[in-house]
Amino acid sequence: MNLSHEPRVITVAGRPDVGWRKSRRSNEAGSCVEMAAFDRTCLARDSKDPDGPVLAFGARAWSEFVRRIKAGALDLP
Repeated sequence: MNLSHEPRVITVAGRPDVGWRKSRRSNEAGSCVEMAAFDRTCLARDSKDPDGPVLAFGARAWSEFVRRIKAGALDLP
């Protein structure tokens, strides 16, 4: 994979214009990933740590990430 398409860690703390959302399938206990579309970038963060690191993906890298999740390629052992 081309490194220019790799996710990178960014800071968006204090940005009210980032509209985070969780899956409707998430539960109240947490353990969810939130995502947002911001500035032509797909963002992902841990819902339990909203001030923690944020991964930023370009559209192609986000599509590949989602494809790999759906295929089970990133499941924990």
